[in-house]
Order: sequence, then structure tokens, then C-alpha cells
Amino acid sequence: MGWLPEEHTSWTKALSGDSDGFAAVFDCQRDRVYRHALRLTGNVHDAEDVTAGAFLELWRRRRSVRVVDGTVLPWLLVTTTNLARNHARGLRRYRALIDALPRSDDARGAGDVAIEHIEEVIVAEQLRQALNSLAKSDAALITLTAFEQYSPAQAATALGISEGAARTRLHRARARMASALEASQPGERDDVTKEMLR
Repeated sequence: MGWLPEEHTSWTKALSGDSDGFAAVFDCQRDRVYRHALRLTGNVHDAEDVTAGAFLELWRRRRSVRVVDGTVLPWLLVTTTNLARNHARGLRRYRALIDALPRSDDARGAGDVAIEHIEEVIVAEQLRQALNSLAKSDAALITLTAFEQYSPAQAATALGISEGAARTRLHRARARMASALEASQPGERDDVTKEMLR
């Protein structure tokens, strides 16, 4: 499968260092190279890395690239295959190194880490919903004082209200937020959340 005339022109420009010409070649061949990389790696992120690497090599070695039947696609596909194999070897070495590391008996397993992450996501969503239940100005007070550690006086200045008004509204906003969190967490509320609202 040969080049269309405009693709041949683009590659000729790329050979002389023209980035627009190279971009046109990239646009023409990117999808084929990516599909090949995805076939080899089985992972979207790895395929993106390998594809980027193949085009980087095409640019770096453009003067020595072998054109077959008027196209650089075969060269790109071979380069993609080599990069994917190198990537897989690197991953195997990395995993072997990780597996060889000594582990203590009390090291946390992947399941524990995953559960902790899920719990953090749930708490973050509950906090977001509780904040959204407040008036905008009250949510701003909670955000400034509880999350960003500003004093009530600093928060008052930022919101253009008196310190006394800020303290009164903050007290009410904390109570409303605590109620909203209680409603979303029927059991014992997270200690961190309690501490933040004090």
C-alpha cells in the first residue's frame, strides 16, 4: 500500500526537518501504529507510550528509515514491535525486582490498600454532598477554616464580613454539616471528619 501524493510530499518535508510535514505523516499513520501497539501490549496506556516511542524514533532516525513501497508504515510497525517487546521485558524485570524485595509480616496487602482507597473516596463524596447542602457562603467558611486551615478572622476578611458574624455562621454551618454527615453515615462518623468540623 503506497503513499498518496500528499503523504509523499509530507514525508519529503519531514526528511528536511519540517515539523508540519512530520505531523501530517503522524496523522496519517498514528491509528494503524496505535492499534498494532495495543495488540502487542494489551494495555491502553502502554500502547500510547509505545506509539509515542515509535514516532519519536521515526523522527530521530528519519534519514535512515527504510521506505517500503513508498510508505514508512512497515518501518513503524517493526519499530513498534521492538519497542513493545522491550517494554514487556522491562515490566518483567521490574516485577521480578519487586517480587524479590523482602516483605515484613505486617506489610499491608493490595486488598487493604484498595479498601482504604475506597473508604477515602466514599468519605470525600460524603463531604462533597454535605458541603453542597450548605449555603455558598457557609460552604466557603467551612472550606477556608476546616480544609484550608485559615482562622475565622482570615475567613471573615476573605468573605467581607465581620469576625463575629463569621464565628456565628461558622458555628451554625458546622452543626448543619455534621447533621448532613450523620445522615449520610448512619454509623460512627470518621474521626478525621469529626476533627475537621471541631
